[in-house]
Amino acid sequence: MLYYLFGYLDEHYNLMGAGVFKYISFRAVGAIVFSLIITILFGKKIIGFLQYKQIGETIRNLGLEGEETKKGTPTMGGFMILAGILIPTLLLARLNNVYIILLIVTTIWLGLIGFLDDYIKIFKGNKDGLKSKFKVFGQVSLGIIVGLTLYFHPNVKVREFTKQKVNVAQQVEGNFAEELDKAAEKSFEFKDVKSAKTTIPFLKNNVLDYSTLGQWGGMDFTWLVYCLITIFIITAVSNGANITDGIDGLAAGISAIIGVTIAILAYVSGNIIFSEYLNIMYIPASGEMVIFCAAFVGACLGFLWYNSYPAQVFMGDTGSLAIGGIIAVLALSIRKELLIPILCGVFLIENLSVMIQVMYFKYTKKKYGEGRRIFKMSPLHHHYQKLGFKEPKIVTRFWIVGIFLAAITLGTLKLR
Repeated sequence: MLYYLFGYLDEHYNLMGAGVFKYISFRAVGAIVFSLIITILFGKKIIGFLQYKQIGETIRNLGLEGEETKKGTPTMGGFMILAGILIPTLLLARLNNVYIILLIVTTIWLGLIGFLDDYIKIFKGNKDGLKSKFKVFGQVSLGIIVGLTLYFHPNVKVREFTKQKVNVAQQVEGNFAEELDKAAEKSFEFKDVKSAKTTIPFLKNNVLDYSTLGQWGGMDFTWLVYCLITIFIITAVSNGANITDGIDGLAAGISAIIGVTIAILAYVSGNIIFSEYLNIMYIPASGEMVIFCAAFVGACLGFLWYNSYPAQVFMGDTGSLAIGGIIAVLALSIRKELLIPILCGVFLIENLSVMIQVMYFKYTKKKYGEGRRIFKMSPLHHHYQKLGFKEPKIVTRFWIVGIFLAAITLGTLKLR
């Protein structure tokens, strides 16, 4: 909203300073500042409200050190994250951008599913929460909406350049990356094309065209293949974030690291200069997602202010399902979804630890008549708790792993 207001003031009244709102970098800084203010300054009031309404965490007896001290800690703090994301985005982003619309829908959609899950657990006394089939139905429905939109929407395109008409440096004064980007757009002959291409990491010709997977019996089912992949990614990443949210500060910290990385990828993918230099796909209008990413990072960091050990609030499924889905849709939008196993490696490991534990237990029970375990407890962070590691040490080391994986992810821009 502020983007349009100051754009109008700059165009019609030449208001001094109003022109800076056209720069993605300025609005991204504003988004992270607004997000931190919302989550930190108003977070205390939200926590107080949750305590007043007695919306506290119910703890299962897992035999973990310190778990009794967490009993009654306010949960559903994911509302802080949702507000920290949505309000700055509505204020500073271009709301006619298809990617921003999809991300807003994703945030609200999965936030509502998470809210229903938390509501049933807390107010209905059902520790299992929302039935799995309804949760999966909600994730699959969102995956269909996102998949069909990204595949069919006319504004979701890749720009292909044919030749350079004039030198970019002759077109612009100053050194703002956004100014250079606009000049570069005028300096090339190009065409925007609908494309089902995505990025394959580490390969020199790092492009996979989903259309090669969607040709069956002379008919084109690329849209179906893409939707199935989208559904799988959104479901897997949102569940991965949900599983990772098991000890203080873990999910919020890892998500902030991932958010910063995706913001960088979105910025270079939406900038002609950087995309040409790095030889990656240029995706028109994708740079606007940097504002959303900045709000996302600010919300996670602001929430971490209260969620770091010992936590004063938990995000609940209201927050964890939403942040996982947001990360998935961001990666799909900038065509970097095949980087998710690296970038979201912590989520992946946490997910796999549960799957391996369950499958091995069932296998050994069938074979030996007694179920056996690989890990002392799953997800993986509980395994380390059982080994005697303190929560802050586990979280810090997982953050370090997350930073390492983020560095590898960014390295794929040139390592191929």
